[in-house]
Formats: sequence, structure tokens, C-alpha cells
Amino acid sequence: MRIFIPFFISLFFLFITCAFADAGPQEDWSIHYQGTVIGQGDPGFHALYSGPMSLNANGEIQETASATLFLGRKLWQGGELYIDPEITQGNGLSNTQGIAGFPNGEAQSGGLMKSSLGQGFFIWNNVARAYLRQTINLSDTFQHVDSGQNQLAEQQATSRVVISAGKMSPTDIFDNNTYAGDARTQFMNWGLETNGAWDYPADGKGYTNGMTVEYIQPSYAIRWGNFMEPKTAGGDHLDSHWSDWPIGEVLEGEKDYTIDDHPGKIRLLGYVNHADMGLYKDAVNSPDVDITESRAYRYKYGAGINIEQEITKDLGVFSRIGWDDGHTETWAFTEIDRTASIGLSLKGTSWSRPNDTVGLAELVNGLSGVHAQYLQEGGTGLILGDGNLNYNYEKVTELYYAYQLPQGFTVTFDYQFIDDPGYNADRGPVSVFALRLHDEF
Repeated sequence: MRIFIPFFISLFFLFITCAFADAGPQEDWSIHYQGTVIGQGDPGFHALYSGPMSLNANGEIQETASATLFLGRKLWQGGELYIDPEITQGNGLSNTQGIAGFPNGEAQSGGLMKSSLGQGFFIWNNVARAYLRQTINLSDTFQHVDSGQNQLAEQQATSRVVISAGKMSPTDIFDNNTYAGDARTQFMNWGLETNGAWDYPADGKGYTNGMTVEYIQPSYAIRWGNFMEPKTAGGDHLDSHWSDWPIGEVLEGEKDYTIDDHPGKIRLLGYVNHADMGLYKDAVNSPDVDITESRAYRYKYGAGINIEQEITKDLGVFSRIGWDDGHTETWAFTEIDRTASIGLSLKGTSWSRPNDTVGLAELVNGLSGVHAQYLQEGGTGLILGDGNLNYNYEKVTELYYAYQLPQGFTVTFDYQFIDDPGYNADRGPVSVFALRLHDEF
């Protein structure tokens, strides 16, 4: 029964949404909600051995669920406040371990999606986002923007500066993609939802405190962000040891273009993290192969490319490439040092289902040499550790069909074929099946 709790909460959120619908002028409020349940499993697979953080080779079924209320309020000219209470519950396969490109974007890197329902809806751990946004208009040309999740209905200047500060996810602002960026409605795999080589700063639920500045022009944008790092690898608490400046910074440039009147975007991303991280080379030279023994405040950096292109009104393609230095331990997201993906998204207009979507993508992940050596010698990372490693690239194929139902409901059938899970040629391949139910208002 616990899997249905977030949907009961969704009904409560829907009631609140309707109750506030007439609370003031429509343009002063933005009230929306979403609920998502994912059931996911695999039938088992061949494995020569298993370790402390391996994917269970005997097969299993797990589920995750979330319910979110998106509240927005206009405060003054250009000033907006957003607060998103959120309940999450459930677990990823094998405690969210054993696959670098993990197949469920709703699963948390810490494993069990703990809920604090008994302590009330609006305690801080149940608030996904709480931030202020200030927009400074730089032009007299405006375009209308409809109300949406964390977006007020408004006339938006085509040239503007947007400053946001508070609790949020770095992926709210950076590395967006029209076709692959939301595990609740699109591709479910971590490495397709965002750039897997971007070890973006966040707690175990994917949120952190920070500030962003966006300079937006009609054909390009530049974004900068500064975010708190977690205190421990994959931890739920953020590091406030300010004398050592545990911060993740990210810079992104975005350029719009057209090909035969079809829009496209290219985004270039670079990041630098500073946190209490260990070094793989020190760990492989230690008797215990324990990366925690070498932890100290040091830097990690990386870069990524993100491309999307409309081919027709119904068909779009996308691709991401990512790289990080591979020397310091994975700290907040997942164990990917090199990544490349390509995919397509097709609307169902040609078979009289214009609101349905089919998605197909290929993803290849890799590790740095010293990271692979660390796992080969028995080290354990954030979500990997088979006790040994016959290294090979981890390869993922994902196919989904999202079937639109009335009243905002969508049911999605998802299949992922994962070859060499956790970069281990001695394990797999594994087939992962999922059924996702999503509703929003």
C-alpha cells in the first residue's frame, strides 16, 4: 500500500490547487502538481561474481513514487517566489547500485527514498525547492509565457537578466533538453536525463542551495551558477565548512539556430567542484583500497556538449557528450567520467495519437583509467563495487512509449537493455522493464 501514498497526496495537492485557483489575479499565482509512480524490474542475468555494490543478478522488482506541489507567487515587479513541497518514497533496483547509467531517474543515489510523512508536509526535508527569482528586463519586446511548473503566466522580455537564489536543483537551470531532460515524462535513465559526467552538486534527493544568474538574449543565453556541495559522498546534508569553500560552480553558453526553418540549440557546459573528495591514485596505492583515507578539499572539473534539433514538427533528435578529469571520487551524482548519447523523440501524429511519444536512445559511459583500476582492485564507489572489474564501456539502449490518457494522465512502457552494467564485462547484459504512471495539473 505504501506505493499509493504519494498518489493520495497528489489528490490532496489537487484539492489545494483548486482551492487557490481563485485566491487572486491569475497572473499573480502559479499552482500545479505532479505525481509519478514507476515500477521497474529485471528477470536476472548471468554474472561470474557479485560484490558489495553489485546489481542483484537474481532479478528483482522495485518501485518509486513522488508527488510534488508547485507553488509560485508574484511578489513585486519582476520578483517571484517558488516553493515546491514534495513527497518521495520507494527504492531503485539493488538499493540504487550496480549501474552507472542507472535506469530510474526518480531513484535517489542514497538508495531508499525515505519519507517523513509523520512529521508534516512542509518540513524542510519535504521541500524540493524554495527560491526567489528576480527578472530584470533589458528590452521593450515581450512574449507571452503560459503558467507552468515554477513559472508564472506573464509577459516575458526577450532580452533579460534572471537571478535565482535559494533551494533548487542545478539541473533546473543547466543542461536542459527538449527531448531528454525529465525522467517523469521522457527517458528514465540517469545518463539520458542529464549529462552523466557532470557530477552536479546536490544532496541525495538531487537538491541543493545556491544562486544562478542568466543573461538571456533572443538567440543565445549565458548562465552561471554557484551551489553548495554535500558534506559526504551522496549524502543528505550539505557542507557548511565555509573556510574550505565547498562549492560547485557551473558555466553554460546556449546558442539557438535553425536548419530549414526547424529550430535547434547547442549548449556548452563547464564545471568546477570543490569538496572533501578522495583521490583514486592514492586509494589504489593504499593497502585497504579505501578512498575515504585520502579525502581532502580539492577540485574536480569537467565539460559537456548538449545538442537538440527539430527535424519535423513531430520528430526531434538530441545528443550529449561529457567528460570529467576522473581523478577525484564521484561525489554527488553517478560514476561516469566519459559519456556520449544520441536519441530521437517522435510524436504520434502519423498514427492519430498526437499526444503520444516514442523515444529511442543509445548511451555509452566510460571511466578514467585510475577510476577503473580502483574498482578492479576491489574499491567501492558511490554506487559501484563488484569486488573486481573486467572493464568495458557500459552501454545502454532505452526505448519508451508514452501513452496519453485523459485528464493529464500518461502511462509509459519502458525497456532498457544494459550491456556490461557497472563497466563489468563479467556481468550482464541485463534487460530492465518499467511501467510509469504520471499525472499533472
